[in-house]
Amino acid sequence: MDTRRAARKTPDERDGEIRGAARSIALEQGLVAVTQRAVAARIGVAPALVTHYRSSMEGLVVDTFRAIVAAELDEVRGATQQGTARERLRALVATALDPSRDAVTAVWVDAWSLGRRNAALAAAVREQADAWQRHAEELVTTGVAAGEFADVEPARIAWLLLGLVDGLNAQSVIHDRHDPRRAAVVLSAVERELGVASGA
Repeated sequence: MDTRRAARKTPDERDGEIRGAARSIALEQGLVAVTQRAVAARIGVAPALVTHYRSSMEGLVVDTFRAIVAAELDEVRGATQQGTARERLRALVATALDPSRDAVTAVWVDAWSLGRRNAALAAAVREQADAWQRHAEELVTTGVAAGEFADVEPARIAWLLLGLVDGLNAQSVIHDRHDPRRAAVVLSAVERELGVASGA
């Protein structure tokens, strides 16, 4: 280990390095793997140096979770910007169920479990889940206003939609079930609630 080189990094550079290492570890091995030793090994420093910059590993886990899932939602927002409300809702389902997002889904699954013992993480999970809820509600609200959907309660539809997506994604991560029909199952259930024809 070249301690002279390590010492030349500014506090911001070192903190960024720690955050980047934690994010990589979480995506590769899950939030449970984000430990002081794992982060230190990833960037080639002594564990004490990680503690110097991050006195609370629970706090680093929270920051890591928030950074990963917020970035995912930004991507989903980008994928659902264009088209009719129906097209945007279909894009949300397709993007959220994309198997390439398994690593992020695993982070969510870990956060749901770890949040029972980490109040700050539980708060971050609720914060990010609420952000997803607001986005889904906005898509449904737009469709209702445009006459594409029946006069439904957007919050209720968003809860249903996200509950189905979360459940199917969690099963896929654990059971490695990536059935391409998953999106059709979700859309079929949501179509009935929205009062639109099957396949619409």
